[in-house]
Order: sequence, then C-alpha cells, then structure tokens
Amino acid sequence: MENKQQVSITYSAEEQKEIDSIRTKYQSGEKKRPTNLDKLKKLDAKVESVAMVSALSEGIFSTLILGVGMTCVLVWNQPVIGVIVGIIGLAGALCAWPLYQKVLAKEREKAALEILRLSENE
Repeated sequence: MENKQQVSITYSAEEQKEIDSIRTKYQSGEKKRPTNLDKLKKLDAKVESVAMVSALSEGIFSTLILGVGMTCVLVWNQPVIGVIVGIIGLAGALCAWPLYQKVLAKEREKAALEILRLSENE
C-alpha cells in the first residue's frame, strides 16, 4: 500500500499578486509590458527620491561644515572662526527638512498631470 499525502496551499488575492510579480521576474521569454500601476509607482518613487537626494546632500554638506567649525575650535585653537563656521553649518543642516518639503512639492507639481493621467486609465 502506498501512502500518498497531498498538501494544498491557498493564498489570498494580495499574496497571489505578489507571488505572480516575483514569478514573472524569473520567467524567461517575453518581457512583461509595464502596467499603469508600474508606471505610477516608478514616477512616485522618482519624485520622492529627487527630494530625498537634495535634502541629504544639503544635510551632509552642512554637517561637514559644522565639523570644520568644531575642528577650528578644538584643534586649531580658533574659537571665533570656529563658532561662526559652526553656526553656518548648523543653519544649513536645519534647512535640510524645509528644502526636502519644498523640492517634494515642486516635483509633485511637475508630475501631477502624468500621475493623474495614469491613474484615470486604471
């Protein structure tokens, strides 16, 4: 006598979509045409990444300036110059968040027509 056991797995609709999207990455042959949802996700990610890169660049550069100010005070024994440079660096770092918000709003405004167009077709 053979003892055959069978396992049945069911997935929710959301899980099945994710499984299908991963599966298509590994299938050879025809390339899947991007859907409007794919285009929407890509465009939205681009808008957010442009704002993030500009804010991070501002923050990193300003933090380096703040570090130069600290070096002036602690190593080079130039407290007046160090405090001035440090305040400039600190002010620049504090401006990173407002810069992010401003760039994000500007990029969203640029992409708004395309996003609305793509979302209406879905």
